[in-house]
Amino acid sequence: MFLILPTLYLILGAFQNADGVFTLENIVELAQPTIRAAYWISIKVSVASSLLGAFIGLAIAIAIVRGGLPNWTRSATLTFSGVASQFAGVPLAFAFLATLGRLGLVTVLLRSVGFDLYQHGFNVLSFWGLTLTYLYFQIPLMVVIITPAIDGIRKEWGEAAATLGATQWQYWRMVVIPVIWPSFLGTVILLFANSFGAIATAYALTGSSLNIVPIVLYAQIRGDVLHNANLGYAIAFGMIFITGLANIFYIWFRTRSERWLK
Repeated sequence: MFLILPTLYLILGAFQNADGVFTLENIVELAQPTIRAAYWISIKVSVASSLLGAFIGLAIAIAIVRGGLPNWTRSATLTFSGVASQFAGVPLAFAFLATLGRLGLVTVLLRSVGFDLYQHGFNVLSFWGLTLTYLYFQIPLMVVIITPAIDGIRKEWGEAAATLGATQWQYWRMVVIPVIWPSFLGTVILLFANSFGAIATAYALTGSSLNIVPIVLYAQIRGDVLHNANLGYAIAFGMIFITGLANIFYIWFRTRSERWLK
């Protein structure tokens, strides 16, 4: 009721005009240059944040599971990751503005030692600024999801590989990577969907300076200038299609990876 009915309402509205007459005009208008550009920027931000978050999170997960660190390191990291993966919206945007904004703490400290971030091309209100902000919740989410897959790598497999004369690199290339690969790809896709649908952080951080899809959608439904609710429904329908496709691949990869976790 809480998931299917709103989705059906959006899909229905995408194929209607303001008078409730069925039409394909809203779908055709998705080809507008501004809307196409918004989709493209959102896809690029989602791909960049998901890939960076996945590789960094994977490295952290391997370190706390198989890196020989103290037990408290794992529990502390997973606890923090569980909290940080849900920390987004206006508080996160404000935190990054206060840290990496033009008058942010880190920016001022670096400027005091002769290095100006903004003179070297960085801007927190840009593509890379938003990607960096998204990494705050993408990396912890990757750690939380991929850790069970790392746990599923049995110690006996390494011992068997060593007995057969395999090097450490051969063990990782022929045993570990094939086992965690489906889970890794599935999590990357989940991170993509998680980033693609985020709006509160992006809107609070960049406003209208970075025209991503959720902000365009918000402007169409709630804005005073571009108000066209049915076009907004069509934009939402496009987002549902992309995230739905991503989740289908995620479920498929997770099904493959669960064979090794049993």
